Amino acid sequence: MKKLYFILCLFSTFFGVAQSKFEIKGKVVDATNYPLESATVFVNKVADSSLVEYAITDAKGEFVMQLRKSDEKLDLKIALVGSKDFVKRLNTFQGPLDLGTVVLEDDANLLGELIILTEAPPVRVKADTLEFNAASFKVRPDANVETLLKQLPGVDIDTEGTITVNGKTVDQILVNGKSFFGKDGKIALQSLPADLIKKVQVSDTKTRKEELTKQQAASENSSINLTIDEDKNTGYFGKFSGGYGTDDRYEASAIFNYFKGDRKLSFLGSSNNVNASGFSMDDVFDNMSGGRSNMGKGGAGGGSSSGITRNSMLGVNYSEPWFDGFENAGSYFFTNANNENRNRTEQINLLADGNFTTLSERESESETNTHKFDYEIEYKINPTTSIVVNPSLESNSKNAMDVSTQKSIDEDGALLNENASNSRTGTDSFNFSNSINFNKAFGTKGKLLSVDFTNKNQKSDSETRLNSETYFYNDTDPDDIRNQYQKDRTNTDLYSLSAEYLQPVADSLKLKFSLEYNSAQNVTDNKTFDFDAASASFNSINQEQSSYMSSLVHTVSPGAGFIIEKSKTRITFNAGLNISDYSAFSDYINVKTNLDRDYVLPSVAANYRYKPSRGKNFNVRYRYNTSLPSARQILPFEDLSNPLNTIVGNPDLDVSRNHAIGASYNNYNATTKNGWSVNASMNYYDKTIISIYSYDENRKRTTTYTNVDDTYNISLGGNWSKSVKRDAHNFRYGIGLNNNYRFNKGFVNTDFYDARLLTIAPRVYFSYDYGELLTIRPSYSFNYNITNYENYRVNSVSNNAHRFNIETTSYWPNNLVWGNDFGYTYNSNIADGFKKDFYLWNTSVAYYFFEKTLLAKVKVYDLLNQNLGNTRTVSETSIVDQQNTVLKRYVMFSLTYKIDRFGGKQQSKMKGAPKGEGGQRPDGGQRGGGKRPSGN
Repeated sequence: MKKLYFILCLFSTFFGVAQSKFEIKGKVVDATNYPLESATVFVNKVADSSLVEYAITDAKGEFVMQLRKSDEKLDLKIALVGSKDFVKRLNTFQGPLDLGTVVLEDDANLLGELIILTEAPPVRVKADTLEFNAASFKVRPDANVETLLKQLPGVDIDTEGTITVNGKTVDQILVNGKSFFGKDGKIALQSLPADLIKKVQVSDTKTRKEELTKQQAASENSSINLTIDEDKNTGYFGKFSGGYGTDDRYEASAIFNYFKGDRKLSFLGSSNNVNASGFSMDDVFDNMSGGRSNMGKGGAGGGSSSGITRNSMLGVNYSEPWFDGFENAGSYFFTNANNENRNRTEQINLLADGNFTTLSERESESETNTHKFDYEIEYKINPTTSIVVNPSLESNSKNAMDVSTQKSIDEDGALLNENASNSRTGTDSFNFSNSINFNKAFGTKGKLLSVDFTNKNQKSDSETRLNSETYFYNDTDPDDIRNQYQKDRTNTDLYSLSAEYLQPVADSLKLKFSLEYNSAQNVTDNKTFDFDAASASFNSINQEQSSYMSSLVHTVSPGAGFIIEKSKTRITFNAGLNISDYSAFSDYINVKTNLDRDYVLPSVAANYRYKPSRGKNFNVRYRYNTSLPSARQILPFEDLSNPLNTIVGNPDLDVSRNHAIGASYNNYNATTKNGWSVNASMNYYDKTIISIYSYDENRKRTTTYTNVDDTYNISLGGNWSKSVKRDAHNFRYGIGLNNNYRFNKGFVNTDFYDARLLTIAPRVYFSYDYGELLTIRPSYSFNYNITNYENYRVNSVSNNAHRFNIETTSYWPNNLVWGNDFGYTYNSNIADGFKKDFYLWNTSVAYYFFEKTLLAKVKVYDLLNQNLGNTRTVSETSIVDQQNTVLKRYVMFSLTYKIDRFGGKQQSKMKGAPKGEGGQRPDGGQRGGGKRPSGN
């Protein structure tokens, strides 16, 4: 009874809080009474300038926001670029408030209780950019940029690290307009402190052509640009961490940044044997994400993907404009990865004349060294002309050892074949890619000439020492014993030269003309030598397992189209031809085969986008694509390198033809802090290339290729989320759903079948933040897969997986941090001998010393010692259950030390003028969002 009373009191308090909120509403117009869209309306406490609530005016200039009663003095403020900012003092707030119509004046003589605002609003809309003032969103003093982003309305970061803003995926993160260890921004989010950031700017991702001609972005993705506070743009900061634990587990990482105006130099390094492949500076979980982040990935896996890896990394990033108009930025990485894994697999192969099961075990070790260098040079010759050069070099060296056993049995348990192999392989590869982009805009707005050259050159050489024994038990195939040395070389050279011209013919209409040339050459040279006992050397070439294969494609692609751009609408259409000269060559057992084909194939692309207002976006797209068969698919020689699978090409293959149709709608309401999105897509294949499998009595496979018609793939997904703030309480919750339906056709042992694959994957998530003291983030996802067959031995195969995760972080009492990450995974229908479910619980306790410059931490990975690496994969022709080595429980103690030294200007101590805003408008000129529309 006492518990019931407590719960009733709790709910009564909750609803009492909700019911004590009252509306503040109004309408914002200019001096001509024209409604002003995208003005920021926000309420601050007078005592400490902390943000209470805010809203953005809609297309009608109207806004509504809800506030609780307050006896404190509040300032209600309205800001819009190009207008005088102002504030209305509220001595108390006790009930609904209707401001009526508020006129934003350009006149400096403001009357009554309206005063000039001297601080930046929390959110500002500038043309196509949404700008957040970082100082308005409180985070812990030690928080990183990722924590800051999680506080911004409309921003969501899922368990996989994917960032969305108002339902649109972020594909680029820049720092002061430049990449920081890559444009994905992962290192910037983890390593840069939140208090370094002045503004977070969100805009549609644009190409350089679109930036130069001030076109609307064609991309459906968003970019985030982090601008650094001027007071902290000169100085250095860094973080150094090291830890050691049970089972000789260790991790260490360091990052040091030196900023001096526009010059930015950063160094980082890390080393660990806890499966962290990247760089992490997470103060709570460190590199425990090596298991934690995979909770939601394919199959039932919750641990690291394959085996245990020791990773070491060194990197440097540099950016600086050398002179006016000339900017350059580059990065270099060295990585060393050592992986060890034990794999156990049970694969059921579905055949019309009887299934068979393949059981295998494999032990593998590998070491990979990688050097990667990226550079970008941009030279703005004048305001209308620019050239960008972007070279990239990558060198890899890998040594691998593999020992495996495999056997296949029929439905009665009778042995069909078995194989044992032992191999050692050394591989050296080198990749060079480069792009040169020249853009010239002319006097007429929107007129542009663009020339692009790209190349991609890849070379790989490998040497393998192989011992293999394969036995067949139905007397139809001879046993296969190999003691061999293999030498393989692959070369790929791709070159592209294109020109594009845009010609405006009206204010909203541009014609587009393009011409592109592509050259693609691929060479594969495989040589196999058998061991000669007489000479005790590998000097006898095995002609049946050696081959040479190459292909060369020259393609010329003329095209034309148009672009229609209005204030709310963008329509693009492009059509052209791909005129290809395709040649393929093979040399196998001294038999040379040449195949030459000429293709003239159409290409069509169309897109329609409608943006009725800020936060709403409707998009429809269509593509007609074609793809040529590869040399391996079209050349008719036999590949006998695998004793259990012979591959034969088909010279009669036709090209693949695909219609891709998609639609999406995003709707985010800044006033109510909720948004939803829905997307649908369909890929219909007039003709596609599939693999045909046939098995003999020993279940030795032969693979070839054919065309099938009329297959398709349909996807449908959606997401809804909402944010609620009540004083120190912040709630975020949402639901998501992804569905996929595929209709495929195939052949097994000359038997034709249809397969219909359905995937349903809903997700529910919630987060709660209590000020800077507590964070709770539970989530649940369900994945259901079913495949239905026609003309097949089985009617259907299904599988489902449940995943629950809850992450909690407590920052109380002061200087103490306690984090927990608990997950449960369940996978149905997994094979006998593979555990269906497991728990994964990671926890850490940390304490800050010396004004939070030193952090001491104890953490436990996999506290319950239950982590598993089990996965199930269902395809049209097989059901595969796997178990890989995963990281198990360990305890680790670590220390982290931070340095932070900045020069330059001192922060302003004036109340209401944080971060040096001083009431100045950086854009000065046009009024954002208040411009009258020119059309639909």
